[in-house]
Amino acid sequence: MNALGFFTLGWTVMAGGFSAVALARLYRRAPVTAGGALPSVLLLRPVDAPTPLELENLAHPIDYAGPLEQVVLSPYRPRLAEGVRWLPSDPVCPNRKVGHLLYALETLDVRGRVVLAVDADVAVTGALVEGLASPLVAGAALSTAAPTPVGAVDAAGRAMAGLLRYTHHSFRALHAMSAGAQAVCGKALGLSPRAAEELAGLSDHIGEDLELAKRLHAQGLDVALSPAPAWVPVANGASWRVPLERFTRWMQVLASHRPGLYPTVPLLFTPTVPLLLLAAWLHEVTVWLAVAALVAVRTLLSLRLAVLSRVPSEADRGHALTDWVQGELLLLAAFAASLTRQGRVTWRGHTYALEAGGRMVRVASQWSGGPG
Repeated sequence: MNALGFFTLGWTVMAGGFSAVALARLYRRAPVTAGGALPSVLLLRPVDAPTPLELENLAHPIDYAGPLEQVVLSPYRPRLAEGVRWLPSDPVCPNRKVGHLLYALETLDVRGRVVLAVDADVAVTGALVEGLASPLVAGAALSTAAPTPVGAVDAAGRAMAGLLRYTHHSFRALHAMSAGAQAVCGKALGLSPRAAEELAGLSDHIGEDLELAKRLHAQGLDVALSPAPAWVPVANGASWRVPLERFTRWMQVLASHRPGLYPTVPLLFTPTVPLLLLAAWLHEVTVWLAVAALVAVRTLLSLRLAVLSRVPSEADRGHALTDWVQGELLLLAAFAASLTRQGRVTWRGHTYALEAGGRMVRVASQWSGGPG
């Protein structure tokens, strides 16, 4: 076996071991939280220009048995269901979502209530509200939920769903394998008073969820994962450009926040197809057997994640067997695209220079005469 063969074999063993450890950890039983009276919840829904699908999500009835007030934060009053409150909010900071939340926390009475912040593209359920609120009552500084795309039909939607539901980039797998600060997705958060204080310093950051988790971890505070997922209905008919741009930006954010983790994306998170191609090139039986074992472990991992993210109305075991490969390819393409965009990110129509920790500095257009 030549040097390339030994390299491929070593890479395969490393990636396979990573998947095997993740699979074993995902079979651990989650701790059972003690029951009791459900807390009073203030549910904040920041949004700028809601899509029709997001309006449906905001109108979705929430079967939470405790006291709940849902407040939509947006510059203009959207069409809302009865009982949903609107708070006019038009922040000027680079991260408008954080700006919306900070304004709400300053304006609304939060005393005696658990504060949750959930994006408008999430269809909130009572289980999600309880899953985010209960850890905060138990003493966690921050709670989060795994974003779980549902209803994907076309190839682009299924690739995105495959990535977030059936691969190592599932937030359930990321949470199980996190070393140091826990993986956090900002689509659904439960904010303790301490987390809200830290959030005040992140209005000029992209990837504020990663930075928030990092700062809380540095203080020895806990981040909890909700047992209930955050369902994200998928709008079908979108081009491949939509998920590719989204995950390319995620890779840029990862490089800014966790530069040591960024190179592991092709090595540990998306190695399957490159290793299959190398095995085909090398024609080495040992390499083929190792890669076959890797594919088997990754398939078992996808099936376990499918059970953990199961939607009652879906029969998606067949999707789990195949869509994880599409998900890996999507993330690998996003990683490759991010290599040419280091140091700058385009977000919400503006271009920013990225500093360590995701801090954004507006880059003025050469035709604009400068900012202002």
